[in-house]
Amino acid sequence: MRSYDYCHFEVCLTSTEATTAESVDALRKTAARLADKAVKQYQTAKCNVERALSDKSTLESIRYRHRDILGKPESERTPEEMALVKAVEDRAHRNRPQYDYEDDWCEPDFDEDNDQTF
Repeated sequence: MRSYDYCHFEVCLTSTEATTAESVDALRKTAARLADKAVKQYQTAKCNVERALSDKSTLESIRYRHRDILGKPESERTPEEMALVKAVEDRAHRNRPQYDYEDDWCEPDFDEDNDQTF
């Protein structure tokens, strides 16, 4: 299993021929390489989605795909779909206001007529 960007990539291989420590170790190394490859694919897909998010003409299409992907169980999502979800969530997080947690900070005064939601 590999964890990257709060996503988990797991590969499970079985073999009836892996009876020695060396053959089991070879199987483990193959699984690790496949997990690394999945992380690389995820990174590429996320980079592509982030680039597409900056293009307003593709933004609506990405929103529809994002909504469809959220309807799928996480275990059935492809690395590309996981990357799209993460890129959209990261973008929303980046657009939040930055808070200064210094001691001189005071709570903003919101009035009921001017409801400000984040």
